[in-house]
Amino acid sequence: MSLVHLDTGGLDPAVLRDQLFELWTQKDLKMLRLAALQGFSNLDDPLEAVLTILESCPGRQKGRSHTLGYHILLEFQTWMKEHPQVSLSSLPQQQTLSLQHRALRLLTDSQPNFVAAVIDIYQLNSMAPSVLRSQIIRLQALNSYKEAADIAIKLKLQNELSVEELCIPLILQDKLPMAESFVKGYKHLERALVTLLDSWCHPYFDVNQITTQFPRLSISRHHMGGIQPKMLSKHVIRLMEKFNIDQSLCPNALHKRRLDTLRYLMYKAFVEKEMTEENWSDFVQTVVSDDLELQIQLVEMLVRYSCLRKAAQWAIRYNIPRARLPCGVWETQQTLPQHLRHILLDSTQGEDWVPSPSHCERFYQVPLTRDRVIFVDTAEALQKYQTLLLKEGGVVGVDMEWQPTFGCNPTQQVALIQLAVSEQVFLIDLCEKSFCQHPDTIHFIRKLFSQPKILKLGYGMSGDLKCLLATWHQLIDQPLQMDGVLDLLNVHQKIQRSKKNRTQNGPKVVLVGEDSAEKGLSLLVQQVLRQPLDKTEQMSNWEKRPLRVSQIRYAVADAYCLLDVYKVLSSRPADFGLPADLRTISTIQTEKVKEKKQKNKVNSKEECHGAQRVSSPSSAAEKGLLCGEQSCADLPPVPPQQLRVVCDNMLQGLGRYLRCLGVDVVMLENTDDHKKAAELAHREGRFILTCGQPYQSLRSQVGEGRCLLLDCSEKARDQAVGVLRYFNIKPTPSDIFSRCQACNSDEYVAVPRADMINMLKRGGFLQDQDVNLSDQVLQQMEAEPSTSGATPALPRYTHQCRWASLSGLDPDSLTFPGGAPLQLHTVPHGLLPKIPVFYACTRCGKVFWDGSHFERVLSMFQDVFHITNPGTENATAAAAQ
Repeated sequence: MSLVHLDTGGLDPAVLRDQLFELWTQKDLKMLRLAALQGFSNLDDPLEAVLTILESCPGRQKGRSHTLGYHILLEFQTWMKEHPQVSLSSLPQQQTLSLQHRALRLLTDSQPNFVAAVIDIYQLNSMAPSVLRSQIIRLQALNSYKEAADIAIKLKLQNELSVEELCIPLILQDKLPMAESFVKGYKHLERALVTLLDSWCHPYFDVNQITTQFPRLSISRHHMGGIQPKMLSKHVIRLMEKFNIDQSLCPNALHKRRLDTLRYLMYKAFVEKEMTEENWSDFVQTVVSDDLELQIQLVEMLVRYSCLRKAAQWAIRYNIPRARLPCGVWETQQTLPQHLRHILLDSTQGEDWVPSPSHCERFYQVPLTRDRVIFVDTAEALQKYQTLLLKEGGVVGVDMEWQPTFGCNPTQQVALIQLAVSEQVFLIDLCEKSFCQHPDTIHFIRKLFSQPKILKLGYGMSGDLKCLLATWHQLIDQPLQMDGVLDLLNVHQKIQRSKKNRTQNGPKVVLVGEDSAEKGLSLLVQQVLRQPLDKTEQMSNWEKRPLRVSQIRYAVADAYCLLDVYKVLSSRPADFGLPADLRTISTIQTEKVKEKKQKNKVNSKEECHGAQRVSSPSSAAEKGLLCGEQSCADLPPVPPQQLRVVCDNMLQGLGRYLRCLGVDVVMLENTDDHKKAAELAHREGRFILTCGQPYQSLRSQVGEGRCLLLDCSEKARDQAVGVLRYFNIKPTPSDIFSRCQACNSDEYVAVPRADMINMLKRGGFLQDQDVNLSDQVLQQMEAEPSTSGATPALPRYTHQCRWASLSGLDPDSLTFPGGAPLQLHTVPHGLLPKIPVFYACTRCGKVFWDGSHFERVLSMFQDVFHITNPGTENATAAAAQ
């Protein structure tokens, strides 16, 4: 059966195409739509004619997100809905297959937005999987992996394709989200992707082994930088939760995360000294578990962070083989008396409920005796106390504790719920699993939170609710009803805003705790009750039983203080700038958040309140002031080497840009506490660059003007320009790359090409074909005496950094005096014929070479560079090409 002609005129598809193209170039989309709809009705065979038109339409068009072909497809879909008789089902099978094959060929990398419409119109899902797979393979051969994955997803071809062949190139090109979309919904593919990423987290993984499988794939150095164990382990942990993957399938990522956690615990305990011995011991045992390699790492770290005696004690505890012990540990073990050979791991005995007088004087104390604290760990006990806890008109302070997992486990389940009422605190022990999952327990939680006539007080309850969902999945299927809840975090934010407004618009009002290092609930308690909370036990092992007295005391205080704070605030709301009814605050919180965001956008003086806030270049230039403080623009220009800053872990992008321009930058790691920034500022005389909440606590710990607040909504490049202009830093092109972007060192060593080739050979980094190529390069160098004996030109930053001798590199281990190995695996072999000299950082071993990145940086920051003699600078740049 042939298609009935809709119009005996039989419009030529080429005529319609030319007419639509003319309207497209005129940007008259309204007329284009009318002409298309009318033209489709005049075509002799619309389905075939539209393919003919699309095949001759231009592909990607500069400056346009959509193409002419895309608009034609959209209009044709609309037209087909009004003309249902035009369909593939009305055509002979052979003609249908012919049209489908032509339509399939339209799905290319030059027409990425055709996919959905072409699949729908020509019913490509009905084609044989082997035929569809051939199109995906063709796109893979063209290195169009993103388009191949997109088409495969829409055609549901995941089971027909290899995860490794499609997803590895996507990951190497920084398109992991597309790889996630490709495997989503296919359990075996989800496991394959996660286990693949986990294999890359192995300490001896070499990404070059992967890239050689895709020799024609273009991979930037930026993307290669993301293929690192630290970043990959984050993705593995995230995907493990997202796809509900068994942890046993991710041993490498979990080992990496536990090792990072061990380093964090060392820093918290022995550098910041913010962990008790008991908490540290609990967490260390949990982290290292029965992993011998982590146990050995623990002993090695104790040698560096603590002392040989402690290292020896833990080595005995885990029975570490003598051959694996660090130097000096075995000898120390032999000298330990018997009573010191065992570590005291449990100190729950002998603690008093009432702490020392100095502790009572310094911190908030709960006005309750020990007998007023009641553990509830059975359904019978809960039934006994329900009447008191669910009393109509009552006020209940609610807090929760859960086990810190340091990212090793993506979900955190509640271990303890504290419910404080007048003169009593109930500790709901959820570590008793039979009690935790008892229907009466869940029913009680639902009833407590849903009762509008019971006021529930909390602080930052969104985190508590997230952990509740992880504890009881029933709350996901049947969401928890929340009524009669007052989050004192909203009240606290209102106090802080009111405090700033009163300071700005009237006489200075001093609240207790102003400029305090306290934060969160502890700061609120200090401001209202004049004593902060003792947070020593905050990071405790809350799943270990029995709990220590100090843990119980901490848990009780966190809940009961909410009652005392609420009592003071509700009795004297005006003193704190609050409305008479505190419960109205949560209903207007959304408006306040919007107002705060708007203030951030206009860089209001109220938001800064005594801060040095680095504005965007445009606003800074207009005002000449940064939050009421005069900038350094009127002072003599400063070279970037004289500026020393520490960037918090939210500004790592800014830190990399400043480093790139020669500024001395220390960047906090993601796991670092913000207090480390203050320590570095004091110890090394650095300015702190931060954004968001950490600013309030950091500025109180350093001198006036030593902490600068930046706008997190700005791009890192704009933040960098703002910082340079604020300090009147005048970088020159010769400052670019004068510091190592990886570790901040300013000392390099020059490695001539011949030496680099020999090192790559000795290290086994060159394949057979690379060895042949390198030999040819060496022969060519020997045959050209004019170049072989010449000293290679040094880079632009020669005079802005220090240079070490290549003789300092150990010829056998290829490590620098500080222990860093030369990172030969990062050197692309294809550069050997082109690059006469490489440059290596002596601190971290990273290898650099002169390339086009210099020009990109120069272009990006051209408005802040200080060029006194343009001709000289241009000549220098040209000579270094």
